Amino acid sequence: MKKLIIGFTFLSLLVKADEGMWMPQLIEAMNFKDMKKNGFKLTAQQIYSINKASMKDAVAIFGGGCTAEAISDKGLILTNHHCGYSSVAGLSSVDKDYLKNGYWAKDANEELWCKGLTVTFIKKIEDVTKQVLTVIKPSYSEFQKDSAIRATMQQIEKKAIEKTHYSAFVRPFYYGNEYYLFVTEVFKDVRLVGVPPENIGKFGGETDNWVWPRHNPDFSMFRIYANKENKPADYNADNVPYKPLYSFPISLKGYEKGDFTMVYGFPGRTQEYLTSFAVELLINEQDPRRVSLREKRLAIYEKDMKKNDTLRLMYADRYAGIANAYKKWSGEMQGLVINDAINKKKKFEIDLIQSLNADATKQNKCKQILADFKKVYVEYAPLSKQVDYYSECLMGIDAIRYITNYHALFAELKKKQSGKENKFDQMYADLKKTIPFRNFNKETDKKLCIAMLKEYELYIDKESRPIYLDSLYKVYNNDTEKITEFLYSNSSFIDNTKAAAMLGDFEKSYSLYERDPFYKLTLAINTYYQKGVFPQYNYDELQLLELQKEYMQMQKDNVKTKKFYPDANGTLRVAYGKVDDYKPKDGVTYLHYTTIDGMVDKNSTGNPDYEVMPRLIELYNKKDYGMYADKNGKLRVSFIASNHTTGGNSGSPVLNAKGELIGTNYDRNWEGTMSDVMYDVNRCRNIVLDVRFTLWIVDKYAGAGYLLNEMKIIK
Repeated sequence: MKKLIIGFTFLSLLVKADEGMWMPQLIEAMNFKDMKKNGFKLTAQQIYSINKASMKDAVAIFGGGCTAEAISDKGLILTNHHCGYSSVAGLSSVDKDYLKNGYWAKDANEELWCKGLTVTFIKKIEDVTKQVLTVIKPSYSEFQKDSAIRATMQQIEKKAIEKTHYSAFVRPFYYGNEYYLFVTEVFKDVRLVGVPPENIGKFGGETDNWVWPRHNPDFSMFRIYANKENKPADYNADNVPYKPLYSFPISLKGYEKGDFTMVYGFPGRTQEYLTSFAVELLINEQDPRRVSLREKRLAIYEKDMKKNDTLRLMYADRYAGIANAYKKWSGEMQGLVINDAINKKKKFEIDLIQSLNADATKQNKCKQILADFKKVYVEYAPLSKQVDYYSECLMGIDAIRYITNYHALFAELKKKQSGKENKFDQMYADLKKTIPFRNFNKETDKKLCIAMLKEYELYIDKESRPIYLDSLYKVYNNDTEKITEFLYSNSSFIDNTKAAAMLGDFEKSYSLYERDPFYKLTLAINTYYQKGVFPQYNYDELQLLELQKEYMQMQKDNVKTKKFYPDANGTLRVAYGKVDDYKPKDGVTYLHYTTIDGMVDKNSTGNPDYEVMPRLIELYNKKDYGMYADKNGKLRVSFIASNHTTGGNSGSPVLNAKGELIGTNYDRNWEGTMSDVMYDVNRCRNIVLDVRFTLWIVDKYAGAGYLLNEMKIIK
């Protein structure tokens, strides 16, 4: 009886409704019956097919880390405001501030090309596990395995796209137990069609980031252009709107609590199968120090950005990126603690071992894997601290990050002067293009330097610092203001005039600049970490990866009541759940949607994050909601559902049971950000912009209703 109780507890821990990020090409075999049971009305082939048009052909990687969806047969795509933010910032100036004021093209001639922005569609997904793993020999070390696998992946990628215009990448799944090839089509001519003003597109700002209830119309629209053969092409005035194989119909019928929802997108990274040792390190050490360091950087940026529009535009994108992870990690910590994640993971490990009682060999192997995990994490923890202080502290200083680019330039120049093959000329030309600096303010960066060097001095032991940096602490008696003044007053690398002069005669006088104090500091920092920290850190990472691979396979082999989805890794996934409310704490229940009424109420509080243009208030007072109101005459802004999402799902289409677009995914609730590590159906919610509000803004607010003529709208 005791064994039966243990087994039941173990299995019930694993089975959670609505959890999972499923590979679309395997959806029919994995859990399609469950999707149908929960209300889905279409076929698996309508989700993913390589033989005919399917939903996958309307879902794209937007830029480097978001999702977008095709909503017309003329290449019109929809994504989040925060996904298009950097592209809009790149098009903006103080005179033409599209971030602040918004922008709407009235016709194709006014659509603005976003240099460097790409949109990527998946053409096919193929299992290449056997091809990758057959190259590994039993005698290989961890580094040899890693090297052989990487080389094989590159060969597979290259072969897959020979004599085509496609691109390809191979990704590991289940910690390297499986590998899949993704063949893609990358479009480079992407143009801004429309974006609401910042106080609408970022309504709520950092006050509401990762928070529910939410009233943020977080969207922007772009258009993909192609050549006359409908293939990717560089920007050209002769290009024409791309005709996607599939575009989503848009439903104005709305949703109610309990309705089926599906998110189709490119989630970035989750770690659902970590051990208790990893979760303990995350909660007690990694997240707290990362949050603390980012909090200090954000305070400096925020204060200076309020001084003028030049600084605001200069740092807007960087501030948003830093703030996003800062608040996410804060919520993750709290959620994991409240959910008792460490003890739940420990209990899972104990139950897994006990469930293997009938097989001593398997049980002993499981015990050994967990013992090895514990041993490696003891060594890994202090290295992890060092790496965090390198990336979040030292590299949080813009000057250090910028000057680091010169290390390789110096090395390539020495190769050139000794007659060796080199890349100096191209690197030299690229660096010259960065001057004058667009996104660097010396006085702001000095404040960052003072604060970050102080943090480094307080929390990194003398024995674990670069020698040159430690010597500066000694010379200036740990006075980081004096150290900073010395560095910024005596460096040629961070002054536009001096840097231009330096690069103008670089090959002849580079040895002079090697003695620059800021260059010496960055070289000392990077040399120390490259030689003294990263090698062991990377080795431990490989050890942990190999252990995680064994641990993952052990779970898949021995837990037959659960279908395991792979962790997110930036590849195409399907998540499904339902529209649902939730209770964040005792005595509080949140409704599953918000309306424009709440947006206007927030606007009246005086909080600058809640300011909106008078035009929106005018429309609200008229109650001019048109066909976008719900059945009760309310204009809904956002809703929440129990779909399992993460970073990268920003901009993902949220679909109803018929595969019709009802919203755009843009965030998660703060209490549920722990879902990257541990999903809880009672707490984890994805936040979605109601597509009816998107169209209301486009039509009524922006006066760009002509765009609706391209869309298939279901009333």
